Amino acid sequence: MGHRLKTARRALLSSAALALMLAGGSAWAQAKEDPQEAHATTPGDQYQPSMTTLAEIQVEIPGRKEGDPVMTQEEFQLGTKIYFERCAGCHGVLRKGATGKPLTTDITRENGYDYLHSFITYGSPAGMPNWGTSGELTDETIDLMARYLLLEPPAPPEFGMPEMRDSWKLVVAPEDRPTKKMNDIDIENLMSVTLRDSGEIALIDGNTYEIRSVLKTGYAVHISRISASGRYLFVIGRDARVNMIDLWMEEPGTVAEIKIGMEARSVETSKMEGWEDKYAIAGAYWPPQYVIMDGDTLEPKKIVSTRGNIYDEQTYHPEPRVAAILASHYRPEFIVNVKETGKILLVDYTDLKNLKTTEIEAERFLHDGGLDSTHRYFITAANARNKLVVIDTKEGKLVAITDTEGLTPHPGRGANFVHPDFGPVWATSHLGDESVALIGTDPEGHADKAWKIVDTFEALGGGSLFIKTHPNSDNLYVDATLNPDAETSASVAVFKISDLKEGEEPEYTTLPIGEWAGVAEGQPRVVQPEFNKQGTEVWFSVWNAKDKESAIVVVDDKTLELKKVIKDPRLITPTGKFNVLNTQKDIY
Repeated sequence: MGHRLKTARRALLSSAALALMLAGGSAWAQAKEDPQEAHATTPGDQYQPSMTTLAEIQVEIPGRKEGDPVMTQEEFQLGTKIYFERCAGCHGVLRKGATGKPLTTDITRENGYDYLHSFITYGSPAGMPNWGTSGELTDETIDLMARYLLLEPPAPPEFGMPEMRDSWKLVVAPEDRPTKKMNDIDIENLMSVTLRDSGEIALIDGNTYEIRSVLKTGYAVHISRISASGRYLFVIGRDARVNMIDLWMEEPGTVAEIKIGMEARSVETSKMEGWEDKYAIAGAYWPPQYVIMDGDTLEPKKIVSTRGNIYDEQTYHPEPRVAAILASHYRPEFIVNVKETGKILLVDYTDLKNLKTTEIEAERFLHDGGLDSTHRYFITAANARNKLVVIDTKEGKLVAITDTEGLTPHPGRGANFVHPDFGPVWATSHLGDESVALIGTDPEGHADKAWKIVDTFEALGGGSLFIKTHPNSDNLYVDATLNPDAETSASVAVFKISDLKEGEEPEYTTLPIGEWAGVAEGQPRVVQPEFNKQGTEVWFSVWNAKDKESAIVVVDDKTLELKKVIKDPRLITPTGKFNVLNTQKDIY
């Protein structure tokens, strides 16, 4: 199917549906009898920036004042849960504002109950979801939330070194681990697959498609990262639990674990030559901080808060979340995105006692990103500002900030390839529209194209989370996971790289991955293309609700034909997939 045939599908992405999608709402769950349960079990909602684990903490109503609305402790607890699950990702845990406006009591009380009730019910064109008219929240819940926002917000507890050390478990000491690989697994072609709602990962053999292990981890594992040596797998859940898994063991298993906060998204290990596997780092959403750990044991060594001033306004922000973290290949540094302050930190790990950090003023709402094909340049999305930021990791400085021309870039780690006309480029898709943007990445061979958006073209539709290719592939894959149209969200667009031409809108092939999976019930969504180590197969997660069948679909990259459907009762809500070799070597 070419791009000209998708006009009707794009029309389905109304402004209300888009607002719901971007803020964590669910256009496809409107008919659910229990919208709270729908939010907890619907794939699209789960992916969005809700604070799912903070929502479980027990809080008390802050000191009451005369004139406070009547609210029981049970109502306040429910309001806190709903707020963290649905609102904190945009308005901040402490309601100080992030991508959404502040909701502090000086503002909410001035506006008043009726205003809040109406705003929650009807939303706004600026992106506030219409929680009431969409059927997402009941009248009773809207009343509760309007009263809740008139009270002071609760402050979740901090999480420092005492708490981390209490959570740290050295399951198998380094001296007790194998001295050589004890299994017959082709580790380089192993897939670490997130089983989101079961709090597990599945290790699937990329050669035989066999599930070799299912391991208990933190809740809703966000990413998997591989040590520089390729031996250890690190995963981090939204509950901030980090598991370190030894892939050399006869049966791969956790050898160390730690909890580094209450909400988190990112983990990485040192990759600079001479520092391989020396340190690990993890970043938290709450408390806003990162921690550097011993690379063999996860023993916490150094905690650094990211609270500070927003780069452009020079005003204090109490909760700048740590988003993507990457390891530099050129310097002994970690690259740390700090979302709300718009700063990228280059953290030198050679001397933790005298920690040196380069603070780069970039752009607010930094999210995800990856390296270019040379591994020198870090390209990251400031998604709510619709921009890409480029950092030279060799020189340790900002290179460029450019508008993507699309709405809410969401690249994952992006996709590197050589365009027939523009030379080396890096690609991102977008959550908010159907566009794919290409930025030039060759300042020496194509200086006039470097760090500029050289082309933008249309894929299936808005709601894309990941884009992917491989050095051995001539195809570029773009998902549309959060698109409200069921057929679109279950399909993938494939562009032939060698056919791309300057000034021409490219055609694409639509792969009906959901149909190929043969999942009978629910609305399965296709997410995150991932190549095997050879670059000959592409794996897709067919992500359904936790009480329904899901699957993984494997496609032959040359023929674009179905090669294998992996089904197993243990494959509960599969989402991210990370091939060991590609992740270890930053191949994407």
